[in-house]
Amino acid sequence: MRALYIGRFQPYHLGHQAVLEKIALEVEEIVIVIGSAQESHTPENPFTGGERMEMIYGALSECSLQDRCYVTPLQDIQRNSVWVSHLQSMVPSFEAVYSNNPLVVQLISEAGIEIRNPPMYQRELFSGTAIRKLMTENGDWKKLVPDAVAAFIEDTGGVERLISVSKNDSSE
Repeated sequence: MRALYIGRFQPYHLGHQAVLEKIALEVEEIVIVIGSAQESHTPENPFTGGERMEMIYGALSECSLQDRCYVTPLQDIQRNSVWVSHLQSMVPSFEAVYSNNPLVVQLISEAGIEIRNPPMYQRELFSGTAIRKLMTENGDWKKLVPDAVAAFIEDTGGVERLISVSKNDSSE
């Protein structure tokens, strides 16, 4: 069975990795969908779709999942009523979707596709919002992401970009 796991991955972190490892116990292959792939250079979405793909592939190369996962970006279409058909047209086929996002759960369920709720992994610690906050405050964010992701963010100036795009006109 092939299942789909969708997220923004801003950035990909150890919580995502733990969830993927649990999903991998139940299915043969996983389609990892990078949602909002067109978004970048904002405080909530600092990394491009391509950068997120590189982060994920780097992290997958550090574990035993790299040969069992497809990673694909998906742009938002802002039309929820046709989102599932858009998704199906843009990614490899799948039989089930793992998600805890209420809108995704609703749309997938309405389309008659099996929905599974992945376990949340220490959500208070492993969340993109919390990690981005640590990045802007010079906190210890690196321990919350796979080594390959930390190296990629450092090599591409990701922290500096996040700090820059988080400023407003009145920031000093």
